Amino acid sequence: MHTISSFPRYLITPSELNTALKHNASKLSTEPRIIPLCASWFLPNDGRNGYDTFLARRIPHARFFDLDTVKDIHSPYPHMLPAAPEFADAMRHLGVRRQDCVVVYDSLELGIFSAPRVAWTLGVFGHPKVHVLNNFRKWVHDGFPTESGEPKEVQRSEYPVPELDFGRVVAFEEVREIARELGKEGAEEVQILDARSLGRWKGVDPEPREGLSSGHIPYSISVPVSDLLDPNDKTLLPASELQAVFKSKGVDPSKPVINSCGTGVTAAVIDAALTEADFPREQRRLYDGSWTEWAQRVKPGEGLIRRTE
Repeated sequence: MHTISSFPRYLITPSELNTALKHNASKLSTEPRIIPLCASWFLPNDGRNGYDTFLARRIPHARFFDLDTVKDIHSPYPHMLPAAPEFADAMRHLGVRRQDCVVVYDSLELGIFSAPRVAWTLGVFGHPKVHVLNNFRKWVHDGFPTESGEPKEVQRSEYPVPELDFGRVVAFEEVREIARELGKEGAEEVQILDARSLGRWKGVDPEPREGLSSGHIPYSISVPVSDLLDPNDKTLLPASELQAVFKSKGVDPSKPVINSCGTGVTAAVIDAALTEADFPREQRRLYDGSWTEWAQRVKPGEGLIRRTE
């Protein structure tokens, strides 16, 4: 039996979570609580809604983390990190305490998509125990319990205002300087990985946000989320297969990595895959504004939007 403190990896299986939740439910348990946190979210052109999927079917006693509200509400970009006091207030509203173990999971429909972003957010704000379920689709398929309808109200918790780990985030200005230098002799070999679809990266398919041009940051590497998932159950691939995917794309574990995507959500899927593939965490950062910020802020004459036919 796995106790909370001994989940073997960042990604946990439905069986591991179910066993731990049963143990956690015991009145004799001295373990910190396990909080299942639903992070379902869909692209704006999808037509589906994350909260609706949460109401339709969820892990018992799960809470819903809304990516569209727990963010920097003053930013023009969709999913920038919230300020620390706003993050802490969101945790209080969800009834999460700092000592709780949070297991973030995704929608039944997409398998793995937005949960890694929420887990990453908790991580950069220093929440001690965070895991990603791999995944809710498999949880349902394996016959583990679910519930539906309006959830019961949770008691507001105490949650201290944390400090943001700025070492895991990279801003536009630095990415622009890196992109200008990449390809030049003597430049630091930073690897920019892009989780969007290959068509969007190439610039041949439209972005889901109206008026935004597609294309990619110069010298970035296309690592679509679909390449990291099992095509049937949409779980993240096993570590050895993820290592093979990254190797096939020329990603070097010894060099720094910047993860990007459309709005900073699926960039965290790459980050979770790199964690599972045992890439060093201290060399990885996430570009929070990602393509939505990049395509709006770089100037036409800079040559910083590339397209590949």
